[in-house]
Order: sequence, then structure tokens, then C-alpha cells
Amino acid sequence: MLRKPLYPLVLAGLLSLPAVAQKKNDKQPPATPAKERLDGYQQRVQLQKNSLVSNLAFRNVGPTVMSGRVVDVDVNPADPTQFYVAYASGGLWRTVNNGISFEPLFDREAVLTIGDISVDWKNNTIWVGTGESNSSRSSYSGVGIYKSTDGGKTWQYKGLPESHHIGRVIQHPTDPNTVWVAALGHLYSPNPERGVYKTTDGGNTWKLVLKGGNENTGAVDLVVDPANPNNLYASLWHRERRAWNFVEGGSSSGVFKSTNGGESWQRVSGGFPTGEGIGRIGLSIFPSNPNIIYASVDNQDLRKDVKPVAQTNKLRKEQFKDFSKEDFLKLDDALVNAFLDENNFPRQYTAKSVKEMVRTDKLRPVALSDFLVDANSAMIETPVTGAQVYRSADGGKTWAKAHESYIDDMYYTYGYYFGVIRVSPLNADHVYLLGVPLLKSEDAGKTWKEIGGPNVHSDHQDLWVSPNRPGHLVNGNDGGINITYDDGKTWFKANTPAVGQFYSVAIDMATPYHVYGGLQDNGVWGGPSTYQASLGWTDNGRYPYQRYGGGDGMMVQVDFRDNNTLYSGSQYGNYFRLNKATGQRMSIKPRHELGERPLRFNWETPILLSRHNQDVLYYGSNKFHRSLNKGENLETLSGDLTKGGRLGDVGYGTLTSIEESPKRFGLLYVGSDDGLIHVSRDGGYTWAKISDKLPQNMWVSSLAASSEDEGTVYATLNGYRWDDFTPYLYVSQDYGKTWKRIGTNLPKEPLNVVKEDPKNPNLLYVGSDNGLYVSLDKGQTFQAMGGEDLPSVAVHDLAIHPRENDLIVGTHGRSIYIGNLAHLQQLTPAVQAKGVHAFPVNAPQFSERWGQRYGTWSDAYVPSISVPFYVNSPGVTTIRIKTDKGLVLKELTDQSERGLNYVTYDLTHDSSAASIYEQALNEGRKAGEQVKVATAADQRFYLRPGKYVVEIEANGSKATQEFTLKAPERRQGRE
Repeated sequence: MLRKPLYPLVLAGLLSLPAVAQKKNDKQPPATPAKERLDGYQQRVQLQKNSLVSNLAFRNVGPTVMSGRVVDVDVNPADPTQFYVAYASGGLWRTVNNGISFEPLFDREAVLTIGDISVDWKNNTIWVGTGESNSSRSSYSGVGIYKSTDGGKTWQYKGLPESHHIGRVIQHPTDPNTVWVAALGHLYSPNPERGVYKTTDGGNTWKLVLKGGNENTGAVDLVVDPANPNNLYASLWHRERRAWNFVEGGSSSGVFKSTNGGESWQRVSGGFPTGEGIGRIGLSIFPSNPNIIYASVDNQDLRKDVKPVAQTNKLRKEQFKDFSKEDFLKLDDALVNAFLDENNFPRQYTAKSVKEMVRTDKLRPVALSDFLVDANSAMIETPVTGAQVYRSADGGKTWAKAHESYIDDMYYTYGYYFGVIRVSPLNADHVYLLGVPLLKSEDAGKTWKEIGGPNVHSDHQDLWVSPNRPGHLVNGNDGGINITYDDGKTWFKANTPAVGQFYSVAIDMATPYHVYGGLQDNGVWGGPSTYQASLGWTDNGRYPYQRYGGGDGMMVQVDFRDNNTLYSGSQYGNYFRLNKATGQRMSIKPRHELGERPLRFNWETPILLSRHNQDVLYYGSNKFHRSLNKGENLETLSGDLTKGGRLGDVGYGTLTSIEESPKRFGLLYVGSDDGLIHVSRDGGYTWAKISDKLPQNMWVSSLAASSEDEGTVYATLNGYRWDDFTPYLYVSQDYGKTWKRIGTNLPKEPLNVVKEDPKNPNLLYVGSDNGLYVSLDKGQTFQAMGGEDLPSVAVHDLAIHPRENDLIVGTHGRSIYIGNLAHLQQLTPAVQAKGVHAFPVNAPQFSERWGQRYGTWSDAYVPSISVPFYVNSPGVTTIRIKTDKGLVLKELTDQSERGLNYVTYDLTHDSSAASIYEQALNEGRKAGEQVKVATAADQRFYLRPGKYVVEIEANGSKATQEFTLKAPERRQGRE
């Protein structure tokens, strides 16, 4: 993005620009100290350990095929079918079969976000630097560095807690105790703990050997001379990110060299670029001749040789900033009308009407240009220098730009998102540059060609280049992993982990119901809630999930009346209405009037379909908009519901949340990214601000109106964009007039979403940047959910299916999880007070196929049911399966935990009970109707159709539940 407000053409139209100057708040809230975050991790562990619901099962329902952002790939050079993949927010995974399958290795540590990994393949040692080095909107901060000496089975925490974001970890080629780390530091606040760190005792102690020069400059990349590890090169990067602005370069950015193992450093010069526009720098060293070094540079200086707009028979928006009133009025009407049509101006604007507005001084010609400027166009169209590649052949003493012309369509204004360059270990002239496309040069950077394929994502983050086989590449991108053996001519995907980065999640009411969501850089997807990951779709050609939109996928709403009308879209409010059956699509986006300041749209613009009347669609920019006809027309009902925006290059001063009371149509709440909450009781015509007594300037990440009490509403405020990790959760019981903070036992983790259970209003669910929590007492206390099923991943959104009682969990890093809430919803205070409580058992229909094999080589089919129960203290629980007359057929024991427990029962009975069980089954039956109890093919005795009782004994108490095995329905006899 842009560094300073130096570019009036762009900034005049950016969405963060205030309509009315907002008072500047120079006092930034303090960042949460690392110690409090680490203490919060221990608190999370305790909430998991003491949870009553840790055994409640969650299943991952994908999808997998589009994956999520990769940050690092580390491949075994001796056996490249073995490699590790680190995901930005999905953890660390390992494959030993060339990407056919993966296993996760880093799911239970303090954070799941990773910046870089380093693997010593000979000694099976892995270092993990946490905190993504990309400085994106969803780049989560880490807590330092971890080490494993057993290939990722166990981990040791090794410090650097204030590093937050780690760009590179480098191990000494021969000394396993010596490691260097490039630490970027905080993303949203200044801090001094930035630069290059070194340890010589295996991570027990660290020394900051290269400082950034100021509290906003850290180290992002680092390479070592493999022949002489005393020679190191590091790149420093000045960056300052706030919610409304991103400074992505500065004069302190540059390359530094050490010749004594990192103890001292000198800045390289000799032709290397300097200045305020120098941003992220990537480094790559040629191992056979370490004097050859390549550097990629994100140069955000404006181009000095931008050519003027060519004179054609078409008007372009850039021209209008220079038109005088008189020049504009002389324009041919046909040219003006063509411009209005091509740029989708509302139909009321014609050459005649616009000229009249200019003639009467109601409008200046520049308004036509301003009308079209939005955040997306500013990212693409700002004429920055962009990507540059420099080469040194003398160990960094002198540098030369490798190419004469610009490397266009590569970095744009968001070069901060990339910054990786690789030289082939086999040829010093073969260089790969990663950005929006993946480029290769075969002449040392003079010329470039794209080598990405049709099944390769366009945003590239890391690349492994084989030191042994020419053309063998493993590419990590925003869509996962791609592998090629012919230097990019053909690629295959290696996406089996469910590591999608969901911003939102939604459901429909089909049977089975479908789940939908928007994903970071991977569009909008939907698929069946019954999805189980399988490669079977590659045989039948039908992947269960379908893609419904591109770009960065955002919020989704589905019309329950037909389960076919879907509302969704991409970043900055570019939404559409889609008919899934026909593919018909209609754009939905409110527009300001010509001459007005542009509307401001959040990256994840909020929309909401009213469940009271699903023709009604609500939409939030910095104002509130409503459609009464399914998005055909959007009416602006409010003024600015934010603080007015702030001067900067990131959309800000926007609405982030819309909520409607499930009890009353037209009772609405909206929240903004600058901390305001408003309520309307008349469908959006009038609004009252209700956030003055809440913490100020926080991001309103979610609002939840109660389905029990009309006046009750919950709010989560998120301080992530201040590096404030406090879990701000509030409730109001009087429509927002007063607020009370709840959830005070939640750990230091920013909150993204809160939901009230629709059937048990005592239950509240919250998703944080590190997991999922539930309260059984309206938010007074919380406990962790997910147990072993759900890793410590960011939970961005939640949905509750009203028919199936399922909780759908949209994670930003591990796709979608589903857990059933039926037993949790029954955990009333009365149930919790019991020594033991048995829940109803779901039993299948009896089948003669139980215990049988399907063919010679298959395993026998063994049925099972789950026996759910609650105990109020841990200990041994006895589960007895009885006939309805009290005959004990099976006895099981379980070492139960306090809370919900689930014991799997295979519907067998003990052989010792066979005779008496057979006698009981045949009581009252005629001779021809006798039932024979015998072993199945797998030598087990299975229950026969009939009524049974589950008796659960624990804590000196007993509880029972009945269940019935129904006999298969018989076909009618043939005539």
C-alpha cells in the first residue's frame, strides 16, 4: 500500500478518507505483553483440561482442494518425497509420500500461525518460528520459536516471545547449537525486540546481533554462505501497519552483511537501492559460488516516467482531474455517454444531466474520476515502481539491477505480501521470482517468463528448487502446494489437508444441509455438511464442494425458502445474488451519488438476510443500506455510522457487523471497525449510538441479538489491530443503554464471534484467534470446546443449524468443523448437579449383515453406537446393556472425565449370556418363530431386534435410557 499521503489522486478517493475530519487519537492502546499471552496459553490449557465438554466430538468437513496460504516448504534433498509444509494459520504438516497425504505436527502449542521453519534432515531437528512474516490483514502473530529434536513429535519452547512475526530461521551448516532468526516484530505496534537474533546454545539464550535502527524496522530474510557460515546476509524492513494505513517501506530498509557469524554487520551499498519507498527484500544465495546473491525488492516509489494517457476516442477517468469546466462542457456527448456506460454509472447520469450539473457548479469534472475510485482499483492502478531484482557477483560489495524494464503485473502496491526470490542450486542464471504470478529467468534476471499453470494459484509464497534434479520444484502458494518436474510446464496439486482460511460460514436448510463460506484469496465455496475427505471425486469427476465466486471470499447468506438463492461476493463489498441452479448472477453494491464522497467498504463488508422476511437484505458500507426486493434495489437509510474515517491507504471507518433480533423484525444493530455500535428499532430509519461506555476504537467483530429476550444483545470487540489481545466480550440487557463485561476467565486472545444458543439461552459460544469456547451460564464463565478434534486455530465465524442442532465452526486455517449440540443443550444446572445422567441413545436398524464380510479381502462390518452420559466427577463408570426385562447382556467400564462422556458400543453381547438371551428372546414365540442366537462370521454375538436398556452407574448413582433395535421391513410377497 502507500507510504505517506503524498498521492492526492489516489488518496482523494480511498475509502478511509474521512467525510468529516475525525479527531486524531495519537495515543495508541498498549500492546499486550508477551508474558500475558503466554500466561493466556496456560489458561487455555486449563480451560481445556477442566472442560465439561472436551469429549464433544467435532468432525472436519473440509473442503481441502483449494487449501490455504503456505508460508514455507522444507524438502528432504536426499528423498524429496518427504517434506514439511508450514501454513500461515493452519500449522505444520509432514508428508512422506510426495504430498499424497499429510499429518499435522503443531496443533497443541500456544499458536498455530507460522512464519518460517528450518529442518536439519540428518539430525531430525525442526525449528519453527511462529507468526507469519506476511503483513496482511489476517497475519496472526506468534509467540517466538519452538524446537523439536524428534521430527515434530514433541516441542520445546525456546523464547523470543516479543518477536511476533518471524521471517526466517537459519541453522548453522555444521553446528546444531547455532541458529540465527530474522524477527520482524509486532505488526500493529512499535517494539524494540526486532532484528536478527543468534543462539549458540541450542536456543537456551539469544543475543540480538542486528537491530533495525528504530522500533518499526525488523529483519525479514536471512541467508548464510554454506561454505563459510561466518558470512551472512540479512534484509531489514521498515513497516508500520494500522487499521487505516500501511507504511510498507522506509529508509531503514536494506541489506546487511556479517563476516563474523552475525556478531557485527555492515549495510551493503554499491548500487543497492535506498530511500523511503524501499520495502520488503528477499534474498537468495547461489551455493556453488556464494559470491553470487540475488535480492528482490518491493519498491513503492512512484514511477517517474509514467506516460500520459494516450489521446484516443475514449475518455479515461484520469483525464477528468485535469479538465476545466469549459473543457468538459466542450466534450462530445457521445464520448461522455460511452464513458458513463463503460464504467457502469447509474442510469440517471447522462452526458446531458452531468453537463448541466457542471454548468451550474453543482459538480466539478473531477467528480467523475472520484466516483470510480475504490480500494481495489487503488491497489492495482497506483503507478509504483513495483518488483525489482538486484544481483551481486562479489559477495555484496556491488549490486546491479538485473533487468532494464519494469517487472509489471507482479507486486502492484502489495509487494509486502510476497518478497521471495530463489536461485537454482544447479545454475546461477536460473532465478525464480514469486509474486502474483510465478516468474522464471534463465539469463540472470534480464528477462522473465511466467511458469504457473492452470491449476496453480496466482499468489506465490515459497519455492523449493531441487539441488539434484533440474526442473523439480515444490511451490507453496495461497492455494496450497503444487509440484512440477518439468520446470513449470505441468503441475499437480498436493492438497489433502483441510487448511482453508474461512472468513465466514453459513448454512442452508436442505437435506442434508450444505455449508458455505468465504475464504482468504480462494473465493466462495459451498458443499454438503456430510462431506468426508476422500480422493474418490478424482474418479467420478464431482468434487463435493463447488466454487461460487472468486477473489477473497467474504460473507454468505442463503435464502432458506429455496436453498438456492445465495448472496455473497469478494473484498470491499463486491457482492452478488446467485441462482445456484441456473448460474444467473446479479451484482449488488450500493453507490453514492455523483459529487458525493465515495462510500467506504470494509474488506469483509457485512450483509444480512432477514429471517423474518427473506426478501429483505441488509448491507453495510459506512452507512446502512436495505433492499426490500432481494437486492434488486438498495436504499441508503442512514448517515455515516462510523467516526468518519481516517486519512490512510486502507479502507477504514466502515461497518463490520449487522445483526437483526430473531424476536422482532426491524430491531437492528450495526458495529464498525472504529468501535461504534448503533441500534435501530424502526428497520434502519433512525439510529442511536450505544457504544460510548465501551472500550473505544476497537473493531466490533460481531454482534448477537438474543432469541430469548428482546432487549439482550452481545458484542465482541477485537483489539488485534492494536496488538491488544484482550478478550472483550460484553452483554446489554436494555438494547445497548448499559453494558456489562462477561467472559473474564477467557485467555488473552482476541475475539472474533459470539453466538447465543437458540434452544438454551444459557449457552454462549465464542470464537477467538486461538480456539472455541462455550459458557453454560450466560457468559459468566467459559470453558474450551473441541478437545482433541479441534486444534488451536483461529475461529472467525460460527453458525448454528436450527433443525440439526449442529454448531458449524468456520476457522481461518483449518476449514470447517461441525459438532452436534444436542447433549450440550441439555446441560442445565439440574443435570449438572446429578451424579450421573444418561442421554437418549440413537440406535440403528438391525441388519443380518453385522459381522459379515463383503468379499474375501474385506474386514467384517462391525456396527457401533455412541452411549452418551454426564458425570459430575471423574472416575470409573460402568455401562450395562440389558434386555427390557433386566437381563444383563454386556458390561463395559470407562475411565470417565467430569462432564460429557461418550462410550462406543459395538452392539454385541457376551457369549456367556447367549443361552439365557436366546431363551428370553423366544418367550411366547411359536415353534416356527423361534430365534437362534449364534455367532456371526466374525465370531461375535450381535443383539437381535428388540427393546433394550442402557444402565450407567457412576458416583453411587444410576441412570438409564431405553433404545430399540428395529427389525428390517419385510417386502410384500409377490403374487
